[in-house]
Amino acid sequence: MRIPAAFHALGRLGPLVRCGLAGGVLVAAIAMPIVATAGFGAKNGAEAIERTGTDLPAGQPPQASYVYANDGTTLLTTFYDEARKVVPLTEVSAAAQQAMVSAEDQRFFEHNGVDAKGVVRAFVKNQVSGEVHQGASTLTMQYVRNILITNADTPEAAKDATEQTSTRKIREMRMAVELEHKWTKPQILEGYLNVAYFGHRAYGIYAAAQIYFSKKPIDLNVAESAMLAGLVQAPSEYDPASTDKKTATERRDWVVDRMVSVGYLSPEAATKVKANPIELHIGSIPNDCVSVTYNDWGFFCDFLHAWWLQQPQFGATRAERENALRRGGYVIHSTLDPNIQGTAHEQVTMRENENSSYAHGVVLLEPGTGKVSAMAVNRIYALDQSGNGPNSNSAKRSAGIPGSYPNTVVPLLGGGDMSGYQAGSTFKMFTMLAALDAGMPLNTHIYAPPKVTTKYVVEPGGPASCGDRWCPSNASAGMTGDQTMWSGFGKSVNTYFAQLVQRVGSENAVAMAEKIGLKWHNDVDREMATPERSWGWGAFTLGVADTTPLEMAAAYATVAADGVYCAPMAVNALWDATGKQVNVSPACTQAVRPEVAQAAADAARCVTGYKAAKGSCGDWSTAPGVYPQVKRPVAGKTGTTDSNRAAWFIGFTPELCGASFMADPDNPFHSVGDANSQKPVNTVAVLLHDALEDKPVRYFNPPPDSIVGAPAPPAKPATR
Repeated sequence: MRIPAAFHALGRLGPLVRCGLAGGVLVAAIAMPIVATAGFGAKNGAEAIERTGTDLPAGQPPQASYVYANDGTTLLTTFYDEARKVVPLTEVSAAAQQAMVSAEDQRFFEHNGVDAKGVVRAFVKNQVSGEVHQGASTLTMQYVRNILITNADTPEAAKDATEQTSTRKIREMRMAVELEHKWTKPQILEGYLNVAYFGHRAYGIYAAAQIYFSKKPIDLNVAESAMLAGLVQAPSEYDPASTDKKTATERRDWVVDRMVSVGYLSPEAATKVKANPIELHIGSIPNDCVSVTYNDWGFFCDFLHAWWLQQPQFGATRAERENALRRGGYVIHSTLDPNIQGTAHEQVTMRENENSSYAHGVVLLEPGTGKVSAMAVNRIYALDQSGNGPNSNSAKRSAGIPGSYPNTVVPLLGGGDMSGYQAGSTFKMFTMLAALDAGMPLNTHIYAPPKVTTKYVVEPGGPASCGDRWCPSNASAGMTGDQTMWSGFGKSVNTYFAQLVQRVGSENAVAMAEKIGLKWHNDVDREMATPERSWGWGAFTLGVADTTPLEMAAAYATVAADGVYCAPMAVNALWDATGKQVNVSPACTQAVRPEVAQAAADAARCVTGYKAAKGSCGDWSTAPGVYPQVKRPVAGKTGTTDSNRAAWFIGFTPELCGASFMADPDNPFHSVGDANSQKPVNTVAVLLHDALEDKPVRYFNPPPDSIVGAPAPPAKPATR
C-alpha cells in the first residue's frame, strides 16, 4: 500500500504537540490523512479547516433540577430531560477518574487535545481495512462532540455534530486544541465525566453511580469504576443490567487491564478485581411528580410545577419555563413541611379512606407569605387508574370512565386547571369584607327572618326562588332575630347576609373576592362576575361559584395577615446550576385595609368558640369545638352548599390558615350529607393544633373602635 507523503510528516509531530505547536498548524497537519481519505485536495482541506469555528457553546450541559422539602434535605423529586447532576472532580473517586482515562484516552495527559500518534494509528488501520474502524478521538475531542450534541438547538446543528464527515472531525480537532489552551486537564476530565452517557438514562457520572450502584461517585471502587468506564462507547452492547453479564464483564476486565498498562493498577490488584462478578445495586432518580418520595406529596409537587410555569423569571413562555426546570439544574427548597404534611395526610385518610368517591382534602399555608406547608387529600397521586372504583356519575360510568379514586393526578386541591367546588357559606366572608370596607360597622344590626325576599332576579323555579326573586332561607329557626356581623357570621345566618349583600352591592362582594385571590373557573362564573352581571349576583354571598381549597386558604389568610394578600407560594429558596441564589420573594399586596381585616377576623372568632374581642357572638355558633381543640386564638368559617353537596371549614390563627373540604369531584350532585359536615372542621382543628403545638402563642390584633360601631336598637321584624 502506498502511503501519502503527508503521513510521513506526522511521525515527527509528537514532540511538536508537547511543545505547544500552534493549534491551527497542528490540526492542519494531523488532518491531512483525514482529508486524503475523504478525497480532498490539500487546498480544499486547508480551506475546510479555516472555515470551521473553534468556540464551544457557552454554559453547562442540561442538568436535573432537585426539589427538596423545607428542611433542604428531604428529596421530593427531580425534574429532568437528562438525569444529570454536574459534580466537581473532587467528588469523583480517583478510581473512576483513572478508569475513564484508561478506557478512553491513555495519552490524555500527554497530548494537546489531538493525539498525533492516535491519528496515525487510526489512519493506517482504516487504510488497510478500507473501512473506518478507528476515529482517533481523544477524550478532549469526545467532550467537544458531546457538548455540541447536547447544545444543538436545531436539526442542522445536531446533524453537524454527529455526521461522519471530515469537516466534522476537523472541527472537533480545532475545538479540542483551542479548549486545551483554555482549560486544564482536570477541568476537561471533569467536564467529560459530567457529560458522558452511561445508559439507562444516566447522563454523567453522578447519575451513573446512583442508577447502577445507588451511591455517590466519590464512593465508586475500582470494579465499579471500570464497569462504568466501559459503558460509554456502547451502553446498550455492554449493559450490565441485562440477564447475561458476560459482555459487560469482559468489557470491565478490558478496562481493568488498561488501568494496569497505564500504571494505575498493579497486576495483582487487577486479578482480584476480575475474579469477582459484577454486583449491581440498581437505584433510581425520580422524575416529575408521579415519582415523588411519598405518593401523597404528588399534589403539592403538582402545585409547585404549576407555580413554576407561571413565573416569568424562568422564561418568556410556558415552554421556556418548563425547559428551564427540566434542564436548568436548579436546587429548589420548597415550602412543604414533611411533618405537617404527614399529619395532614393522616387526618384526611383517617376520616375518609382512599377508596371513597368523596374527596376529603386540606391545604395549610402561612398568612403574610402565602407559603404552603401541606396539601393532602385522600387520594394516591398516580397515573394508573385501571383499578379505580366506579364513577359516581352515571353518565360517565356508562361511558366506561372510572372514578377518580384511589388514583388520580387531577389537582383536587387547586393550583391547576380543575374547576373546583362550590364553597357555600364560606363566601360570606367576601360580603362582610365589602360591607366593612364600605363603612358599615361590625355592629350593623339587621333583623333576620326565617326567609327573605330580595331584589335579585332569578330564574323562576330555581334554587331559593319565589317567583322571579331570590329568596334564601335560614338553616334553622334558631337563626331568626336581630343579628350583627358577629352573630350573623358566627351562626351563618343566610337571611342576614342576603340583606347585607343588598346594602353593599353584590358587585362589591365579587370585587372583594377577586382582590384576595378568587379566580373564575367556568364560563358561568366568569359571565356572572363581569361588571354587567355581578350587580345582580346576590346568590354569590352563599357560595355558588366554584373555588379550590388553595384559593380559599389564601383568601382567609389575608384576613389573618391584617389585609395582606399573598399568592400561594411553593418555594422557600432556590439556586441555579452555578450555585447562585435566585430571588423568589412572596407576591404580596395590601389588598384590604388593616382595620377592615381586623374587624372581619373579630367576627370570624365567633365561629370557633374563641369569642370576639369587641362584640357579642350570641349564644351559639357553627363550630364551637375548634377553639378547645386548637387551644390558642383561632377564627374561621364553616360552609355547606345546597343539599349538602359539599362541606367546608376554613380556620386560621395569626400564624397559619387551613382550608378543608369534602365533595365528590366526579359528581357535584352527590351529597356528602350531614354526617360528614364535621370532618373538615376536625381536620383543620387537629392540623392547626399539631402544627403550632410548640410555637409561641400569637394573638389577633383587635379592630379599632371606629369600625366596631355604636350599639344600635334592634331592627323591626320583617313582615315577610
